[in-house]
Amino acid sequence: MSHPDLPVEQAHLDRAYDCLAAMRASTARALAVAADGAAQEADAAVVEAALRRRLRALEVDVPGLAFGRIDHEAGGPVHHIGRRHVEDDGGDVVVLDWRVPAAVPFYRATASDPQGLALRRRYATEGRTVEALFDEDFAALLDGGTDEGVPRAGGVPDPLLADLERARTGSMRDIVATIQAEQDEVIRAPLDECVVVQGGPGTGKTAVGLHRAAFLLYEHRVHLDETGVLVVGPNPTFLRYIAQVLPSLGETAVRQVTVAGLVGRARAEDPTARAAVLGDARMAEVLRRAVAALVSKPDGGAELATSWGVVRIDADELADAVDEVAARGVPSNIGRVALRTRLLRLARADVDRRRGEGVVPAGALEGSLPRDRAFVKVLHGLWPATTAPALMRRLLSKGRALAEASAGVLDDDERALVRRPVARGLADERWTHAEQVALDEAASLLDGATTTYGHIIVDEAQDLTAMALRALARRCPSGSMTVLGDLAQATAPGGQRSWDEALRELASPTGAPVRLVELELGYRVPAPILEVANRLLAEAAPHIRPARSVRTHGPAPVFLAAGGADGADGPAAVAVAAAVERAGRGHSVGVVATPTYAAAVTALLAGHEGVVVLGPTDVKGLEFDVVVVVEPAAVVASLDDGAAGARLLYVALTRAVQELVVVHHQALPAAIAG
Repeated sequence: MSHPDLPVEQAHLDRAYDCLAAMRASTARALAVAADGAAQEADAAVVEAALRRRLRALEVDVPGLAFGRIDHEAGGPVHHIGRRHVEDDGGDVVVLDWRVPAAVPFYRATASDPQGLALRRRYATEGRTVEALFDEDFAALLDGGTDEGVPRAGGVPDPLLADLERARTGSMRDIVATIQAEQDEVIRAPLDECVVVQGGPGTGKTAVGLHRAAFLLYEHRVHLDETGVLVVGPNPTFLRYIAQVLPSLGETAVRQVTVAGLVGRARAEDPTARAAVLGDARMAEVLRRAVAALVSKPDGGAELATSWGVVRIDADELADAVDEVAARGVPSNIGRVALRTRLLRLARADVDRRRGEGVVPAGALEGSLPRDRAFVKVLHGLWPATTAPALMRRLLSKGRALAEASAGVLDDDERALVRRPVARGLADERWTHAEQVALDEAASLLDGATTTYGHIIVDEAQDLTAMALRALARRCPSGSMTVLGDLAQATAPGGQRSWDEALRELASPTGAPVRLVELELGYRVPAPILEVANRLLAEAAPHIRPARSVRTHGPAPVFLAAGGADGADGPAAVAVAAAVERAGRGHSVGVVATPTYAAAVTALLAGHEGVVVLGPTDVKGLEFDVVVVVEPAAVVASLDDGAAGARLLYVALTRAVQELVVVHHQALPAAIAG
């Protein structure tokens, strides 16, 4: 039996779409007028740019434009909550943007704290059609009623469960209609905080981070339009997966990038141990010392032949100049410019003493001396200019330079790992990812300037090294960051084992307050799958509290025993058969396998569509209706450290939204064998 108010709510939604279309048409007309005057007036160009942004935000084809309603007690206001602010031609609100303060009770009201609501109504929609209504009658609950037949306030609402059961499409969807109270608190946290979110698989970390970006852009539009918002993901596959979430919320002006996209692409790979050393926070000190070692004390005075006679600057004056500039703590190449200015002043003082003040025209000496070979030689001897690649190349190839810069910081074995043969020329160097991150640190020590952002959201942060975290911190001097991760999924060399350690590298000069939030409820992974995966945590991350799933029902993981490594009954063949059969039912299917098995699966899948094959390190943050994990023992063994291997398997097992299939020929890891 359908809800009696269904026609009323459908009519309201239809009206909302009509009003949105009218708003867009009005904006388009205003844009056309502004564009005519933009070429002549700078102010008109600014208005035009703002109108173009507004036009993009007013996309009419928005599924589920409104997704709920709240009625306040005692005849108070009734608000329809949705993805966009919509008003009629008289300026009356038709749909309230989910980000405004008045919408907070929709997400946070509970039976014990209804926040002034008499009713919360949620829609189940398909496109522009309201298919069902789900009411939470707080007034009835407070009066002692049973409110049978509707979801309990504070419980898991039916629309959320319905959304979780929907088939995945290969792109992440927004969760704006089903944000839970603990998630909403993170989303609406103040801009000036560094919020760290620890959460297990399916707790909604990524969605929370993206919705926080949308909220902050709404709440602090002027500031963040000027300073920018940056979203950092682990790999390009992940960025493609989340690419449509913010546009679906009306936000398009956010840069989404990997760390490699910020610091430079790798052209070579590092062994695990070397990557860990290069990513360690101690490398920042090694690089600082290497830069400081560029500066030298004079071993005597300077004599410079000029058109106005020999200019003499004694050793004490040179030493004082070097010390004064060094004490400023400015980036090295900027310091060199400052030292040049000091030396020119000293030269001017000497000329004025000998020839008389003002005899040599102002600017004449200062214009000619910097081009003088002898002057340049003196300056270079005291404070040479260099580039980050040149500095790094010297550290990699010169044992003495590395030994001096790392004395008491790295041991002999670590120094041996860092050193490597260099290419014939600087342009030929094939930098690894860890080296690119170190180069970014070196560039900041030498030149200082880098693009900064008003807020940074970083996902899968547990896999970032200390040096990578420092690179992000430099790009967010305010410290306004949202850091998302799960220490139980840390598998990268030099990744994080403690959020306290990570926060040391993210600390801002402004002392931005830090908030650590733990999300414990999982919404994506069904309990039968999560319970099996959680058995790995005793080895993988014994200090992490296992996530609990709200989806108490669902099929148990399927374990398929395969024959030998090759052949029709081998792991690859069995995995392909399982994947193809489930893809044929309309499910999104991901096969997770180590490189050897992945290649075999890919070859056997030729001609079959709807199945994605990924390595276990590439699947982080992704989700599929069905996941087929090939040879768990091989996944664990793919990393040198057994605990890290267990964490990698934990990642692979928890990508499934509906069904998990495990294919194996080797013995299963003991934790999941039972």
